[in-house]
Amino acid sequence: MTWLVVGLGNPGDQYSATRHNVGQMVINELVRRHNLKLSAHKSRTEIAAYKLGTGDNTQSIILAKSKGYMNESGGPVKALANFYSVETDSVIALHDELDIGFASIRSKFAGGDNGHNGLKSMTSAFGTPDYFRVRLGIGRPMGQQDPADFVLKAFSKVEQKDLGEFISRAADVVESLITQGLEITQTRFNG
Repeated sequence: MTWLVVGLGNPGDQYSATRHNVGQMVINELVRRHNLKLSAHKSRTEIAAYKLGTGDNTQSIILAKSKGYMNESGGPVKALANFYSVETDSVIALHDELDIGFASIRSKFAGGDNGHNGLKSMTSAFGTPDYFRVRLGIGRPMGQQDPADFVLKAFSKVEQKDLGEFISRAADVVESLITQGLEITQTRFNG
């Protein structure tokens, strides 16, 4: 079985350390953890592939980051899923989530987009919301700051102290989701 794991975000160095790109940070961690290298793919994505598990339980995993902007994620992700014949119920979207506290992680299957443009684009491209999501908590801005501005800012100095552990735990969530399934993963990590 092949899984497609997509880190949502925006391209370019000016966005790489922003809250909106936390999904891509998790892809970078999985690439580092498995000593992989991202390569350009004709679907306007960067990808890396590896296998997880042993024997009959081996899972093929394609890690991907879109080269386009967040609100255009769907087209490249759908093209990549088509290229590798991955069904939507084997797609995992990693995305920032305003409605849960910083460093909290929730995994789920299907659902709405909650105003998230990357999810909106993916759901539109696939024609269904039936894919997995790993919701990476960034919290809401304090005071009157516009959430659209907040997600495009770097993590605070206080948050950066815990960012590495947060990203590593999110990578664990991805691999647990693939090898252990949703229920066990939710029990272990949705805290």
